[in-house]
Amino acid sequence: MQTVRLDSQHIAPSKVICIGRNYVAHIEELGNELPADMVVFCKPNSAIGEILHAEHGGEPLHYEGEIALMVEQGQFAAAGFGLDLTKRALQSALKSKGLPWERAKAFDGAALFSDFHRIDHLVDLTLELSVDNAPRQAGDVGLMLYPPDQILTELCAFMSLEDGDIVMTGTPAGVGPVHAGERFQGRVLQGGNLLAEQEWQVQ
Repeated sequence: MQTVRLDSQHIAPSKVICIGRNYVAHIEELGNELPADMVVFCKPNSAIGEILHAEHGGEPLHYEGEIALMVEQGQFAAAGFGLDLTKRALQSALKSKGLPWERAKAFDGAALFSDFHRIDHLVDLTLELSVDNAPRQAGDVGLMLYPPDQILTELCAFMSLEDGDIVMTGTPAGVGPVHAGERFQGRVLQGGNLLAEQEWQVQ
């Protein structure tokens, strides 16, 4: 089982649940329609990785920086930074045929995370992503179509959430391709204070 770190403890999430199309600007940049309902898809535990690659199986990858929340006792108890990696061309082809996205989203190494740190409230969470020190993405819970409390309510209506499960809450505008040699730095802040950060050198 793949693990992530919660403070100094190793946790093995049973699954990673992803919320799609949760920021209007990102929906617009990809030319998607505004969803009538919350978009949900999952990545298996095996998708959790540590190394940021520019491609997988010969296909180029695109990055999506996200606020990631960890479940404990049925609530969001910790937060970290996550990278949702996507085979964008394959995803577009699958979507055009009305097929599921897993081949483009759930491959090994498709979810990377910083350490997680405990939080006692879900307001004032902000993400920042820089590539080679140039800002690429920024967003906060106030910009989400479905904020964390609503995400939790809707997920619990049809899915059991286990301790350690991770919910990736969607990506703001600014997604793009990953290139070998780049340095990614992701951060999550709460109330302007640094909560979690992680750097990856692209392989």
